[in-house]
Amino acid sequence: MTTSIPVPGPSVELRIGGMTCASCANRIERKLNKIDGVAATVNYATEKATVTVPDGYDPALLIAEVESAGYSAVLPTPAKPAPTGATGETDDPDMVALRHRLTGSVLLSVPVVAMAMIPALQFTYWQWASLVLASPVIVWAAWPFHRAAWANLRHATATMDTLISLGTLSAFLWSLYALFFGTAGTPGMKHPFELTLAPSHGAANIYLEVAAGVTTFILAGRYFEKRSKRQAGAALRALLEMGAKEVSVLRDGAEAKIAVEDLIVGDEFVVRPGEKIATDGVVVSGTSAVDASMLTGESVPVEVGPGTPWSVRPSTPAGGWWCVQPASVPTRSWRRWPTWWRTPKRAKPRSSGWPIASPVSLCRSSWRSR
Repeated sequence: MTTSIPVPGPSVELRIGGMTCASCANRIERKLNKIDGVAATVNYATEKATVTVPDGYDPALLIAEVESAGYSAVLPTPAKPAPTGATGETDDPDMVALRHRLTGSVLLSVPVVAMAMIPALQFTYWQWASLVLASPVIVWAAWPFHRAAWANLRHATATMDTLISLGTLSAFLWSLYALFFGTAGTPGMKHPFELTLAPSHGAANIYLEVAAGVTTFILAGRYFEKRSKRQAGAALRALLEMGAKEVSVLRDGAEAKIAVEDLIVGDEFVVRPGEKIATDGVVVSGTSAVDASMLTGESVPVEVGPGTPWSVRPSTPAGGWWCVQPASVPTRSWRRWPTWWRTPKRAKPRSSGWPIASPVSLCRSSWRSR
């Protein structure tokens, strides 16, 4: 009796929108994995999902499943080359909107917190001024939290947005009750800065500074988190640009320039002194010295010879000519290594330093001497 091993189908990548924490990613992943024949991995950091589907499966069904969970999903589009030195922050509408909410929240919430914590700033009708200043923060600046909490409530789930929305709205609604129906709205009401334990009905206290302060701090955290991800992405793109983009391939004794993405099994290409070696490999013949400082930090060139496994990105040979022959089918290009970084459940390529798509074999080129 033989057992057939299922062959993985094609992979589909989706860009997910609306995730606010890791629990959102876990929820989407569980939702997709419930579909027969589908294996999904969702990465919150990159806001993308990698889904293995059967042959001929319609990606629109995956998008519909994600949307039914309360999130958005689209197929990725080819990225346009960014200007030199750009971080992507100025072109991202989400970053712009978040920055506007954060700026307005800081300007309005700082006076509210100061009046509540410093008795000397509590003038006659300070509590009503706090209400005027805190209302836009709780309603407008915190609107993304309330919207996400409502979407989660419709699907009978709870996330961090649910806690934020519940806490800020509770403090705001109680403050409204204390101002309009309690004694907190009387002229000359004070909030003394003291620690006491005394029974009270609570209708003489307002908590507008709590709602406004929590909203501001959460918005600041999300803004810096999103900005750091954008800057990290820009740094990765700049690092990837350091690699070789074209290679001189030897085919039938002739040399031709091709893009590094087009390397296939059986190709050999020449690397001249000073050029970057396009991919990892194992030396099969010839010896030379290779600069490996980008991998090991060692400034002295490393001598390599037959049988030496080598991670060469983006090393350069110190002398001599080299030819490279891929030993297995590459995943189009080593410059696409972030695909496994976005999906940590996949096996990492074998490499001592840089994550590379495929192992190759290196040998000293002797074709020109012929």
